Amino acid sequence: MKHSFLGIILLSVISAVPAWAQYKTGSNYDDLYDSETVVSFKKHVSFIASAAMEGRAAGSEGEKATAEYVTSVLKGYGVDILSGTSGDLFGIKKDNGDTLTSRNVVGFIQGYDKTLRKQYVVIGARMDNAGVGPITIDGVKHERLFYGANGNASGLAMMMELARMLSTNSLFLRRSVLLIGFGASSNMNAGSWYFLNRAFSDAASIDAMINLDMLGTGDSGLYAYSSSNADMNSIVNSLNNSLQPLQPTIVAKEPFPSDHRSFYDKGIPSMCFTTGPYPEYNTEKDTPSILNYDMMEKELEYIYNYSVALINGVKPIFNPSAIAKTKTVFMNNTYGFYDCDEKPAFLGSTDPAAFLTKWVYHYQKYPSQAVKNGIQGRVMVSFVIDKSGEVRDVKVTRSVDPLLDDEAVRIVTASPKWRPGRVKGQKVNVELTIPIEFKLTKNKTIGIKK
Repeated sequence: MKHSFLGIILLSVISAVPAWAQYKTGSNYDDLYDSETVVSFKKHVSFIASAAMEGRAAGSEGEKATAEYVTSVLKGYGVDILSGTSGDLFGIKKDNGDTLTSRNVVGFIQGYDKTLRKQYVVIGARMDNAGVGPITIDGVKHERLFYGANGNASGLAMMMELARMLSTNSLFLRRSVLLIGFGASSNMNAGSWYFLNRAFSDAASIDAMINLDMLGTGDSGLYAYSSSNADMNSIVNSLNNSLQPLQPTIVAKEPFPSDHRSFYDKGIPSMCFTTGPYPEYNTEKDTPSILNYDMMEKELEYIYNYSVALINGVKPIFNPSAIAKTKTVFMNNTYGFYDCDEKPAFLGSTDPAAFLTKWVYHYQKYPSQAVKNGIQGRVMVSFVIDKSGEVRDVKVTRSVDPLLDDEAVRIVTASPKWRPGRVKGQKVNVELTIPIEFKLTKNKTIGIKK
């Protein structure tokens, strides 16, 4: 009798739990008090940044599954889908002659204004990430998974929840809205370029674009970058004068390159919302655990208010003088290596391979413990060549093992001076990222000094 009575109690408790709570995956008791929006954020991110997606490399099955997931969610939120179930396919020619197939997901919400509904505001977020990276330990090959929770499952989750809010309130939207998950953004923003130049024949009717990229680490704030477009920034300033859950900081320097660049190249005013660069970017530590979902909920409310003001407001004017700045300058006044008029040179060569062959691999020392443990792989290292030619701000952007990471940082930090890069004749700080290979073979070990 006691056993049956206990079973009745348990059945009653389970029946009283809301349906969505039965699918919570969080391990903390505090998750029980999440709002419905936070629950949705966690659901989206946990799927997109799961191990099953294998890092969502451009053209991978993980990217395809992500596209199908985004399509299903948008459709469930009442958004019309203009692309197929698996997205709008496009191809990218690879160096070996093969074709990489990626895809965009395109959703549509029609505006109510008889004139303005023929004009569009695009709200987009990139779908792909770094995929997996090889590492060999004791002669056995392993794969290191780059989950991409903040880069950019957070932005995709934001786009989908923004779609839900806009769809619910579509009767109050004057312009039409295109909601796009961009594929192959890591391949020179291929998805956004394809959409504007091949897939969407009415690109001239796009009045503005909002890009959502890396929005999960908002403890240090929300940033708004429009390449100093006065009209796009004026909406931020106007909202800051009203009651909002937060106030973003307008930045004049680009936090990082992303899909908004494709729209600037087409003369379309764009705003990129981001919480900025973060230490776990492009590492295996970019997991859902680093995201601040409560802050994302506040960001969502603000970005929704911004979106409605843009969708219903006066068409922003494009400022062509801002294009050069958009293409080259990052938030820390540093230019991209390939955006310089005169690239930095090492021992007379502007080819980064010269730095690897003449310096890195000549003086690199393979850590003895790494040799003993059979650890090898490719470490990605970024650094800045400043105006005087000194190398500084050396950091690992894709790790293999602390032993190899430390050696890669050591050898790059010890670099002799470079000839500085120039833009419009002026010396500038330039950022460069290089791959440093650590490879063990039966006959020799790259990097060990005999």
